[in-house]
Amino acid sequence: MSNSFGKYLTPNLISFIPGQSRDSVIKLLVTKAFEEGKVQSPEDFFTAVLNREEIVTTGIGMGVAIPHAKLQGFDNFFIAIGILDKGVDWKALDGAPVRLIFLIGGPDDKQTEYLRILSSLTLTLKDEEKRKTLLTTKSASDVVGLFE
Repeated sequence: MSNSFGKYLTPNLISFIPGQSRDSVIKLLVTKAFEEGKVQSPEDFFTAVLNREEIVTTGIGMGVAIPHAKLQGFDNFFIAIGILDKGVDWKALDGAPVRLIFLIGGPDDKQTEYLRILSSLTLTLKDEEKRKTLLTTKSASDVVGLFE
């Protein structure tokens, strides 16, 4: 199944992390994106993501959250993935704890591309087998391969 978000994935932005709290997980993924040169100001990006969470939760259900922010100064989109060993409370729409996090960042002036990424990602994550496989995958390159 082809998707329009696979090109935004890189093994360096995939983390297997102990579930602690929503904010600590977001901070870890933002820091990773900063270390990989995807984010210029981790503080600004982290704040923008949390501000977005205040509007409405990005916990879409099925154990998945898609926190995101679009800011000036980005050339391209990126997706950082966090796979948690145990679920964290994300105030998800279905009330279930979240174990799969897909942090999206990118330019604030490319709304169409952003919506395409979000829609493709959401559609792909509705596949229960794919979600189960993600939760048992142990290597970042296998995670990327799952979406190619």
